[in-house]
Amino acid sequence: MRVLAAMSGGVDSAVAAARAVEAGHDVVGVHLALSRMPGTLRTGSRGCCTIEDSNDAWRACDKLGIPFYVWDFSERFKADVVDDFVAEYAAGRTPNPCMRCNERIKFAALLEKALALGFDAVCTGHYAKIVRDTDGNAELHRAADWAKDQSYVLGVLTAEQLEHCLFPLADTPSKAEVRAEAERRGLSVAKKPDSHDICFISDGDTRGWLAEKIEMTPGDIVDESGQKVGQHGGANAFTVGQRRGLRLGRPAPDGKPRFVLEVRPKDNTVVVGPEKLLAVDEIRGIRLSWAGLPLAEAAAGEQFECHAQVRAHGDALPARARVVVGGRQASDGHVADDGELVVTLEAPLRGVAPGQTIVLYRGTRVLGQATIDAARSLARPAL
Repeated sequence: MRVLAAMSGGVDSAVAAARAVEAGHDVVGVHLALSRMPGTLRTGSRGCCTIEDSNDAWRACDKLGIPFYVWDFSERFKADVVDDFVAEYAAGRTPNPCMRCNERIKFAALLEKALALGFDAVCTGHYAKIVRDTDGNAELHRAADWAKDQSYVLGVLTAEQLEHCLFPLADTPSKAEVRAEAERRGLSVAKKPDSHDICFISDGDTRGWLAEKIEMTPGDIVDESGQKVGQHGGANAFTVGQRRGLRLGRPAPDGKPRFVLEVRPKDNTVVVGPEKLLAVDEIRGIRLSWAGLPLAEAAAGEQFECHAQVRAHGDALPARARVVVGGRQASDGHVADDGELVVTLEAPLRGVAPGQTIVLYRGTRVLGQATIDAARSLARPAL
């Protein structure tokens, strides 16, 4: 196949590209320039897609003897990822920018351009696996190394996109083996630290970064009964489940810490309360998509058994899910043509925030995903 290898400048994408070459594919490496902002040089192991990463990607391609290009996707990245991140926080939601980047940049803009140029597939260093069902349809599954599994952040991929994805690290038992292989191949990134945090916030200070983008207005912090217990500098900087930085003037009656239960941007209020009130067992999601063909039960509107995961490194919990067609209007005014996903968890889960992504699994297979619009406990009334 003609394969376009997305080269982040890290060890995973370098080894993935090397394996694609070794498999006999005609491979071309490309690094995505995603930011023109200052302060994008790597600091320690923070961030990705920096100038330094571009140089590391070039050196890896040079070692592998494959062509290397840099594609400028900075305008698309700003519009589809950075601006979306700001808009979501401004609306009181907690977005996942890596999810949006995979959805709109790496497996939309990049794949579209690759196919237009005649490539058959895009190769990345993600830890995930493509499996074919008995009819030859592509399914997305967890990687062999569950500790490094990245199928959660790839849950946004569609059936059509999966047909053109190549994940050479799928069956690798550990990250240590990837680093050892990079060393054997003479790749300079063998010992390069993993990136982390949000790539476009170079110092990791999300609240400070948002304060420069969103007008922060002081407002009240209230408890679950509506009693004022403090004041905040801007509701948009808070997220459900947050404990630190509340600076409450009145301690809880039981003396225990309080957590953010809800962010209400319309009246600029933050609701706090005891940790036990964070527990939810019903999650409603919008912007639903299926990673491959949907289950027959789901397509028929029936309830189906699954496991639900709401964080990239969180546990997948037993659940039942169904798609409600023509469901209620979401908090952002969105009414999905493909329906609203309603997930009932068998055991309560804490700290679920609107804007996060819920990904459904059956065994190792990723079924699909939705953006969380609301979460509640079925055992108690809404706040």
